[in-house]
This record gives sequence, C-alpha cells and structure tokens, in this order.
Amino acid sequence: MLYHLFEYLEKQGFAGASLFQYISFRSGVAIILSLVISVLFGSKIIRSLKKLQIGETVRDLGLSGQKEKEGTPTMGGLLIIVAIIVPTLLLADLTNVYVQLMIVTTLWLGFIGFIDDYIKVFKKDKKGLHGRFKVFGQILLGLLVGLVMLLHHDIVVRVPVNVAQANNWEITTIIEKTIERWNQAPQTVKMAYAKAPVTNFPFFKNNELDYSFFTGGQEFLLGLLYVLLIIFIITAVSNGANLTDGLDGLLTGVAAIIGAGLGVLAYVSSNVIIAEYLNILYIPYSQELVIFAACFLGACIGFLWYNSHPASIFMGDSGSLMIGGIISVFAIVIRKELLIPILCGVILMETISVTMQVSYFKYTKRKYGEGKRIFLMSPLHHHYQKKGIHETKIVVRFWIVTILLAVLTIITLKVR
Repeated sequence: MLYHLFEYLEKQGFAGASLFQYISFRSGVAIILSLVISVLFGSKIIRSLKKLQIGETVRDLGLSGQKEKEGTPTMGGLLIIVAIIVPTLLLADLTNVYVQLMIVTTLWLGFIGFIDDYIKVFKKDKKGLHGRFKVFGQILLGLLVGLVMLLHHDIVVRVPVNVAQANNWEITTIIEKTIERWNQAPQTVKMAYAKAPVTNFPFFKNNELDYSFFTGGQEFLLGLLYVLLIIFIITAVSNGANLTDGLDGLLTGVAAIIGAGLGVLAYVSSNVIIAEYLNILYIPYSQELVIFAACFLGACIGFLWYNSHPASIFMGDSGSLMIGGIISVFAIVIRKELLIPILCGVILMETISVTMQVSYFKYTKRKYGEGKRIFLMSPLHHHYQKKGIHETKIVVRFWIVTILLAVLTIITLKVR
C-alpha cells in the first residue's frame, strides 16, 4: 500500500518518493518492520494464549527437558503470518502476480495449520486434523500454483528466440541485445520473453531443463506433469517442515537461513545483468519476491526471540505447514525447485529419517515378527537427543549445516 502511495507521489514530483522504487531500501525496511512486529506483539500474544490456556500437550517420549515444555503456548504461527503479511501489504507491489501467489500460499497453509492446532487445543484431539485433509489442502494449493505458472501472462522467462520458436513457446516480447562472450566478438542475439516450461538445472553449463523433453512436446501431458511436480514439491516440503519443528528454535532458525538464501536467488534471477553474467534464467517482475523474502526472514528472526530455548511459544502447525509451503512455492516461481534438496537439506534429512525408520520397522516386523529401528528415534533431531546431546547444541549445529547448504546452493549458480 505504501509502495503504491509513494509511486503516486513520485509521479506528482514529491521529493524523495522515488526511494520506494529501490528493492534494497524496501527490503531493509521489510526486515526491520516484520522483526519489530514479531517482537512487539509477541509478548502480548503469549499472554493472551496463556489466559486462554492454549498450551502444548507434550507426549512422554523419554527425552530430557520434555516435561518443562508442557503447557507452553502454541499456535504462534499466527504471529509469523501477521509479521509476514502486514509488511508485504505495505511495501510490496500488490499487482505483482508472484507477490499474490506468496500471499495466498501463506494464508492458505496457515489456515490449514490453524484448523489442525484448533482441533488439538480446543477439541483435545491429539491427532488434530486428519492427514488426508492436510494433503488435500496442499494438493489444491499445488493445483492453483501450477495453473497460474502455466497460464498467467506475466509469468515468462527470457530465452533465445530460435529456441522459443523451435519449441512452439508463446513469445510475449522480442528484444535485441548485444552480448559479448568470452574470446568471441560481440554479436547481436535475438532474445524473447516466452511462456517456457523450463527451470535451472544445477551443475551443468547449459543448465536450462525443459520439462517438455519428458512429454514429447504434448501440451496436455506437459501441463499435467508440471502440475503434479509442483503438488509433490509443495506437499513434501510442507510436511517436511512440519517434521522438523520438534526442538526450540530449530525450524525457525533453519527457515530464516533458507529464506535469506531464497532472497539472494530471487534477486539474481530478477536482475537481467546478473542473470546474464551467471547464465541463469532471467525472470521479469520477480524482483518483488525479494521484498517478500525479507518479510519472511524478519518474521522468522523476530519469532526466534520467543521461540529460542527455552521456548516461550511454539509455532504449531499453523506455522510449520505455512513455512514449508512458502519455501517450496518461492523456489518454484523463481525456477529453482531443483535446488530444494540442497538448500533444504536439513528438512530433507529429517523427512528421510522418518521414512527410513517407519519403512524399516514395518519391514522387520513383517519378516521377523519384531520391528527394528535404524535410529534411536525419528525425526533425526530426536535421535541426537537420545544420544544425550543437549537440545540447544543440536539446534545450533543444524543451523550451521543449513548455512553451509545455503552457501553451497548459491555457489551452484557458478559451479558448472
């Protein structure tokens, strides 16, 4: 809203109004504003939740420090949602399709998580919302995101004209630009903004993966494949984030680091000069995603103020499902979904540990009559707790691993 106000003021010649056109300025303000909202309103929300007796019921898993968590207010994901949405509404261009997608993702998965928390807290049902309804909600979101990515006229990428024409891609704008290549004379290369089903493929020099390769160019099959892939990514990352949220500050810190990494990826993808230098897809209009990433980063850091050990509030499913959804949709819209296994390596390992544990237990029980386990307990963070490592040390080490993975993810832009 402020963005549109200052855009109007700039047209009227108001001095200093052009400052709001700079991504760096709005990103900085977004981080500060979302952080301040989290910190200022966090204590009030915690007091309100305590009055309503909205506390976490902790199962006895035989872990150290578990009894102290009993009764800690939950549903703190609502605070994260507010700290993301309010600065986004104020500072981002609300006509931008990418911003609209991220707002819908935040509110939709936040709503599903809220229903789950509500059932657990008020209905006293520890199982919460049945898994099939969560997955159905994630499928609906994936379907929406997939259709918008395929059909919206503003969602295009910059590709060579001859490639676009050879693949029968819808070309929206053609430009001519002189590109100087290493040890080659300058040449005029025609480029097009096209609705291309492509993504960045890490570690390869010509790193644009064309999804139509898998469907033989058939439009219907291409759309079906792309939508199914998006549904899988959103469901996997969202549920993986939910599994990761098991220790004080673990998911919050990991999400903040991932959010910063996504912000960098969005910035380089939205800058035609940097994208050309790094030889990655240039995505017009995606610069507004940097603002959203800044809001997400600030909200996570602000929530960590209260969620760090010993936690004064838990985010609940209203936070964890929403965080996983934001990460997955963000990566999809900037065409970096194939980097998710690296950037979200901690979330991936947490998910794999649960899958391995459950699968191996069922297999050994069926074959030997007694279930055996690979880990002392899953998800992975509980395995380390069982080994006697303090909760805070596990969390900080997972943060460090995520920082390394985020740096590696950015390095892949140049490692070919």
